[in-house]
Amino acid sequence: MIRRKQFVLRLPSRTLALGERTLIMGVLNVTPDSFSDGGHFVNPAKAVAHAFEMERAGADILDIGGESTRPGSRAISAQEEMARILPVLNKLCRRLKIPISIDTQKAEVAEAAAKAGAEIINDISALRFDPQLAKVARRHHLPIILMHMRGNPRTMQKGPFARNAVRGVIDGLRESAARAKRAGIAKSQIILDPGIGFGKNYAQNFELLARLPELAPLGYPLLVGASRKAFVGHALGGVPPEQRIWGTAAAVAASIFGGAHIVRVHDVAEMTQVVRIADGIAAARSRA
Repeated sequence: MIRRKQFVLRLPSRTLALGERTLIMGVLNVTPDSFSDGGHFVNPAKAVAHAFEMERAGADILDIGGESTRPGSRAISAQEEMARILPVLNKLCRRLKIPISIDTQKAEVAEAAAKAGAEIINDISALRFDPQLAKVARRHHLPIILMHMRGNPRTMQKGPFARNAVRGVIDGLRESAARAKRAGIAKSQIILDPGIGFGKNYAQNFELLARLPELAPLGYPLLVGASRKAFVGHALGGVPPEQRIWGTAAAVAASIFGGAHIVRVHDVAEMTQVVRIADGIAAARSRA
């Protein structure tokens, strides 16, 4: 069990303390084809209602995505992505009390989302897909989440996989952070994500969770998203995503004990309980 370093993240409307307790990022996919909840929230009214439900359940951040990045998924245009997210963003901003993150790889989408009130950028490509995303983050003073991914969503689960996944993730995240800093993003505005499920086989995902403390020396806050992922379903005998809540709970607890500052989850009410107990154990360990 690692003692987390504490950070302060500066958003346009507030600051977030990272490390005092684990923050919960609730997932809101307004897509027809995401792996877990595709099609559930394409209706803006349903999406907005679910956002408020997650806030009430204990989410600290809401992450809205308009493009599926499941294995094998195809990219969509910025116009289509904006048509999905902006009706939801426009109804939530200034009403939702928690900050909103936009899950996108496109500068044009991030720019529109920032103008609508989004305060964090979550880029699974870590500025590889659209380097102009860094300018949007810098112009609007938004923190950015940089995720490790092998290849892209269409190719990431095609072998061969890396021989040393942990070393590959550490090297890749170090390179991503350097890329962001070269683009003018302050180190204090960068969050790193090891990319559980993105270009790793099932065994490598478990290894990453077990060895998460090895990412702490990079010197950045960590976000971990293991919620409902395929490796959880596989370990549980092939259960579908909606039946992976308790497997996800174990992965969330492991992430916290490994040093995660933020956990990205679909089932906010259930994972709020997991986070509170895991945080309590971690706090007791630090006092011992």
